[in-house]
Amino acid sequence: MRILLYRGDGVIEPWVRDFSDALPHADIVVWHENMSLASQSPCDYAVVWAPTPRLLDQLAHVKAILLMGAGVDALLKFGDALPPVPIVRLGDAGMAEQMAEYVAYATLRYFRRFDDYEQQARQGIWNPLETRRRKADFTVGVLGLGRLGMPVLRTMRQLGFPVRGWSRSERDLPGVACYAGMASLDDFLSGTQVLVCMLPLTPETTNLLDRARLSQLPQGAYLINVARGAQVAEPDLMALIRSGHIAGATLDVFRNEPLPAPHPFWNEPRITITPHISALTLRAEAVHQIAAKIGKLERGETIDDIVDRTLGY
Repeated sequence: MRILLYRGDGVIEPWVRDFSDALPHADIVVWHENMSLASQSPCDYAVVWAPTPRLLDQLAHVKAILLMGAGVDALLKFGDALPPVPIVRLGDAGMAEQMAEYVAYATLRYFRRFDDYEQQARQGIWNPLETRRRKADFTVGVLGLGRLGMPVLRTMRQLGFPVRGWSRSERDLPGVACYAGMASLDDFLSGTQVLVCMLPLTPETTNLLDRARLSQLPQGAYLINVARGAQVAEPDLMALIRSGHIAGATLDVFRNEPLPAPHPFWNEPRITITPHISALTLRAEAVHQIAAKIGKLERGETIDDIVDRTLGY
């Protein structure tokens, strides 16, 4: 069995070592941009992250493409150029807990007004502030109720915040006010004080959070984006923050990454920037999961996390 490995960030050697340990009988082939496999035996599987167009030429004979992360947009953007084989995203692999921690921290930071205390500290101001509002009035709304969104809802509910969730299809979750479909999105937003975006990036979700949608949030609401930067119309968000309609935003993802140095977000104190670290891929867990899926595929067994190309996730 031959397995092609590729990572767009070039950090490949630790993955080679771990896959060699997990699949000792496999031939691990590391692909690079100027390499052709035409004269070699075909690879059975491709395990990739952030692929390039040239890589697609090497995938014509693979049985499946397995991703080293939960996001699939970097691969699906190639559309019909992809071979007609299963695309398998990474399941949880330790990312759900990280995501819940990130959202809990950002929410508590706003609820306890630590963002204001940070600004005061920079100015040398000692001034205890009144509590912003009761926890019962600080509703957390999660856009996207998938494998990562559900643990976030559970964590925020355990912390005592009212929670609501929105998805494209109907859901019935204990303790969660559920909304479904585009017709209910404005109602969902209008009662959300902390909006958490966890949607997959698809044509339907690109620029979903524009001025019109974000204006449906209550005055003084907050945005936490841990999904994809292209889902937020960045100039619209900046305008709403400067107007005071949105009190602050914690952003882990951006339309262009790394975020360019001249970008106005860097100089807006009400925007907190992190470098796409809300849920990092844990290599040991990811390798274990991917190796197990390859084993099941070789035995003709069914696996989870196969991407629906028509839905985009």
